Amino acid sequence: MNIVLAPDGPLDAGATLARYHLWGEDPANRLVGGALLRVLRLGRRLLPYEVHPRGAVDDARLHVRIPGVRDAAVGEAVAAEVRRLFGLDFDLPGFYRMAKGDPVLAALVEPLHGLRPTLAPAPLEMLVGAITAQQVNLAFAFACRARLVRRYGNAVRLAGETVWAFPDAAALARSSVRGLRALKFSGRKAEYIRDLARAVVGSGLDLPALTGMPNDAVIERLTRLRGLGRWTADWFLARCLGRGDVCPAGDLAVRKAFDHYYRRGRALSERAIRRRASAWGGYQNLAVHYLLAGMRRLRQRTGGGA
Repeated sequence: MNIVLAPDGPLDAGATLARYHLWGEDPANRLVGGALLRVLRLGRRLLPYEVHPRGAVDDARLHVRIPGVRDAAVGEAVAAEVRRLFGLDFDLPGFYRMAKGDPVLAALVEPLHGLRPTLAPAPLEMLVGAITAQQVNLAFAFACRARLVRRYGNAVRLAGETVWAFPDAAALARSSVRGLRALKFSGRKAEYIRDLARAVVGSGLDLPALTGMPNDAVIERLTRLRGLGRWTADWFLARCLGRGDVCPAGDLAVRKAFDHYYRRGRALSERAIRRRASAWGGYQNLAVHYLLAGMRRLRQRTGGGA
C-alpha cells in the first residue's frame, strides 16, 4: 500500500526528524538515505513501513510505503502515526503569524522555516523515553534507550535494513531491575520503567484515556506514579499529546533558552517563564520548540556541538 500525505503549511522533513540522530542512534526510528523506517504495533501485528519525504519545504509531500498491506484500516493507522512523527497537525502558519509580534521568535522563523515538533507515536514510548532522559545528558539517554529497544523490542527487516518495534508494555513488565541495570539504567530508573509497564498491563494506568483529559488532570494522574514528576508530565503533554498551551518551564534546556533570549540581565524563575510563555496562548509548544532549536543552532555556529 502506498499513501501520500501533504502538510498544511511548510515542512522541513530533515530538520523535523533530526532529533532521531542528533544525540545518537534510535533503532525504533531509523533514518536511512533520507527515509524514515519504523514499525507500527497494531494489536498483535507488527507493520513495518517507510516514509520518503519529497519536494521543497513549501511544497512537501510524504510518500508512505507499507509492504504487503491492502487493508484500509491499517493504512489509516499508519497515516495517523506518520502525521504524529512529522508534526503535521501543528498550525505552523498560525504560529508564524503570531511570531511576527515577538522579535525573538520572528528572528527564528526564517532560519528554521518548516521545522515541526515530532510527537511520540505512543504514550508508553514517550514515558519510557522521558524516564530514560531524567537528569542525564541526551547522548547517554539515547544510548540507554537504544539498548532497551534492542533487548525488549522486536527486530523486523524492511527495505534491506533492520528496524525495531518499540517494546510493548508486556515485555517491559516482565523485565527485571537487574536486566535493565545491565543496559546501564540506574536502579531507580529500572524500577520506574518496570513499574510503569506493570501499571499499564495491570490496568492501573489507562494511557489512551489520558488523551481526552485536560492538562491539569493529565499532570495529576501521571505524577501519582513513582518516578514521574511535573517535568515528565509537561513533556508528555507537549511531545505526546501535542497540546499547544504547554511550556515545560522546569526543563533545564528550556530555562537556559529563556534566560538567553528573554532574561534582560537576570535569570528567570520557573513561574516567570510560565507567565512569559502564556502570552503565546495555544502556540507555547511551538514557541518553545523554536527557542530550543535556536539554541542548538547557536551552539553549532559557535562550536558548542548539538
